[in-house]
Amino acid sequence: MNHRTRIKICGLTRDEDVAAAISAGADAIGLVFYPPSPRYVTATQAAMLLRHVPPFITTVGLFVNATLAEVEQVLRVVPLSLLQFHGDETPEQCAEIAAAVNRPYLRAIRVGAKTIAEDLLKCEQSYRATGNLYSGLLFDTLADSYGGTGKVFDWSLIPEELAPRVVLSGGLSAHNATEAVVRVRPFAVDVSSGVEVAKGIKDAASITHFIAAVRLADTIQA
Repeated sequence: MNHRTRIKICGLTRDEDVAAAISAGADAIGLVFYPPSPRYVTATQAAMLLRHVPPFITTVGLFVNATLAEVEQVLRVVPLSLLQFHGDETPEQCAEIAAAVNRPYLRAIRVGAKTIAEDLLKCEQSYRATGNLYSGLLFDTLADSYGGTGKVFDWSLIPEELAPRVVLSGGLSAHNATEAVVRVRPFAVDVSSGVEVAKGIKDAASITHFIAAVRLADTIQA
């Protein structure tokens, strides 16, 4: 039986985009709580976006170097299932915030040209050692700024034994999603700019095509 790759649509800012992602079959939706991002939403806006999300859809909040107080402020009004730390947070900082708010966390790791497979394995070990609120790693492309770059990194850097436990991100779209999933076989994929018509504005057709491309990959034997 083939693994069904989970799919997260991130950087949602409009009700219609949330509805499109859910209708197309997304497993998770991501909201960005990093003010410099063009996909930033306030806690009040996020609560409105999530008010019609049905059961069993994971709601993910993306934070960049946020303080515990800032995360707590969001969670007072936004029913997030999972925290995603996308800055320079150490394993200890991630674990401290996650424990304080009693939420599992996902750690985004930016992969660059100098990254080696051993780095990624050691990284997973260090975050896994923080306890049972650690949920996994998300691999994105290294850039000078935080957040998505819309660019692909070298997927061959991901160790084969680690791939089934990670979320693959960075430059994915309907055009390369099938190849990415077939080559890496990650647990999940994450897309933002690859399904947009403008920053923060998703395209329903692109979301549908992206999810179809991932599902196609799931039918292809290794």
